[in-house]
Amino acid sequence: MELPDTQATMPEVRINLTRVGVKNVQKLVEVARPGKRPIILISRFNVFVDLPSSLKGANLSRNFEVIDMVLQQAIGGEVKGIEEVCNAVARKLLDYHEYADRTEVDMKSLYMLRRKTPVSETECHEVVKVVASAIAQRNAVNPIVRKSIGAEVTGMTACPCAQNIMKELAASKLHALDVDQETISAFLDEMPMATHNQRGKGYLCIETDDDQRVELETIIAIVKYSMSAQIYELLKRGDESHVVFSAHRNARFVEDCVREMAKRVVNEFPDLPGDSLVTIRQTNEESIHQHDAYAERKATMAELRAEIGSYA
Repeated sequence: MELPDTQATMPEVRINLTRVGVKNVQKLVEVARPGKRPIILISRFNVFVDLPSSLKGANLSRNFEVIDMVLQQAIGGEVKGIEEVCNAVARKLLDYHEYADRTEVDMKSLYMLRRKTPVSETECHEVVKVVASAIAQRNAVNPIVRKSIGAEVTGMTACPCAQNIMKELAASKLHALDVDQETISAFLDEMPMATHNQRGKGYLCIETDDDQRVELETIIAIVKYSMSAQIYELLKRGDESHVVFSAHRNARFVEDCVREMAKRVVNEFPDLPGDSLVTIRQTNEESIHQHDAYAERKATMAELRAEIGSYA
């Protein structure tokens, strides 16, 4: 007996729907890498297609079939890199949903990194939040695809304003103890002063055309090095001294972090097309205030190159 296909019937109210699909689909994503251990992600997918006015519903089970197919290809090395997972899913959805003109996929993941502390080289782990997405638009030949890859990384910032206040106070105290000015200046040049610190969350996401490659590892590195210092789950005494000293030697406002990320993006991706869209955010959880500090920039690569190039 042939079962009825209710989704293919005519709806009572005939209007097109922009997005129909499934949300919060949890999957374990494994992406093979030549010569390296595979990348393992704990991921949540949102998958959508558009729906014409002539159909009552979308075939949602096809979304799950496509996701599982692409994830199996990623394990086998056919899908190259995290940034290609959503791209491959978006493309295949057009094949499985013949009535759709547009598909949309986004993925939010937890990525566990192995790390070593800076002095004792003690092994530890770090969790990074990874985001990826793709939108495929059907046309007469091949689909037009825009994809994005990004990450949120936690680090440490030290406030330059309070540090300069403490520097003036230290100079005054040393002068009162009859320390000569040359020695005071030499000491303050070598020893960064105390200031209040923040746990910072830096975010960088780059949207490009289908044929461009943006490495997730490069994005993570850009965010890490744009804050005052990196942080670690486990620190020995020497590591702790190194992290605190480094952060205070490299004090940065929340605005400085965003500008530093923008500069590094321009330097690290010289070949990305000018219409590639860059989203940068920094949130600092203040230690001496009850609020958080926040800064953001959203621009094309062409706009960033024009602004940063004028100051190079």
